[in-house]
Amino acid sequence: MLRTRLITRTVVLALLAPVGLISVAAGTADAADGDVAWAVRTASNKFGADRQNYRYTLNPGGTVRDGLVVVNHGKQPIDLAIYTADGFTTDGGQLDLLTSDVGSTGVGAWVHASRKKVRIQPGRSVDVPFRLRLPENATPGDYLGGIVTSLTQAGSVDGMNVDRRLAMRIRLRVGGALKPGLTVEDLHVSYDDTANPFGKADATVAYTIRNTGNAILAAQQEVSVTGPLGRLVVDAADVPDAPELLPGEQWTVAVPVHGVRPAARLAGTVTLTPLMTDAAGSVSPLDEIETTAHAWAIPWALLVLLVVVAGLVVGGVVLTRRRRAEAKRREDARVREAVAQAVRESAGAAQQ
Repeated sequence: MLRTRLITRTVVLALLAPVGLISVAAGTADAADGDVAWAVRTASNKFGADRQNYRYTLNPGGTVRDGLVVVNHGKQPIDLAIYTADGFTTDGGQLDLLTSDVGSTGVGAWVHASRKKVRIQPGRSVDVPFRLRLPENATPGDYLGGIVTSLTQAGSVDGMNVDRRLAMRIRLRVGGALKPGLTVEDLHVSYDDTANPFGKADATVAYTIRNTGNAILAAQQEVSVTGPLGRLVVDAADVPDAPELLPGEQWTVAVPVHGVRPAARLAGTVTLTPLMTDAAGSVSPLDEIETTAHAWAIPWALLVLLVVVAGLVVGGVVLTRRRRAEAKRREDARVREAVAQAVRESAGAAQQ
């Protein structure tokens, strides 16, 4: 994926995996691991209470002030680092945040927490105000990031420290022209031949989905394989939706299509329905995108069978002709012998 290789140096434990590798919370990021004694949630203020995450729409140059609440559920004081970071989509299709040692250029650079470190006593909570300020030249579109609480402990996991993190996601839409766009690239079709002359086999349709616009988009996917003249259509079953991709990101897909006949020339078709989330959190489908590529699927087993059958037929015809010719030759020889015998007998009678 686009920025996965940047995450190094610390081991990130996956806590609350449904929302991201570092527990980018969609609500209160409570600890599912006994070693993690704290939780995070959004502050209750003019934006509401019990929010699932932070979501803003802001024009370039604008400013928003909000807050994070960190709660210590443990029995000992806890010291946490706090930082902000840009988001990205992992190879597993989850939203994740960059580590603190990797520079951010979007949300992670525009959001500033009031504190970089907090100490929280057992059973207590701490409010951490933060400010989101957009530069005047901020490019319109969607951005994703988060505010992270981190506890780094000396460990022995491959000789590196263990970084336990809980975070809250910040989704930002910068005002201006919104131009959503997905493309299907590098589409190709491959076919696994079958030894059964009259059987079917699997085809694989592989491609890359690229977000070419400035909006975060997911996509519903439909994949099919078709024979010549639009016949013998086979649809792939249960193709999962592509995950949300940030602008500029890509997602590689390989979809198996079962029960395809080797119909010489196959067409693999991918149909995407982009899904965009608006400022209120509602998801709307956009116009479909359809892309097709072709591949050869030669029915070798059937061709070999036909060659064998044709060879047997030709061999049978040749053998029959040879047998008939041999029988005629023997019959002609018998006739010539009979004629010669009759001539000899006639000559002998004349001499007498």
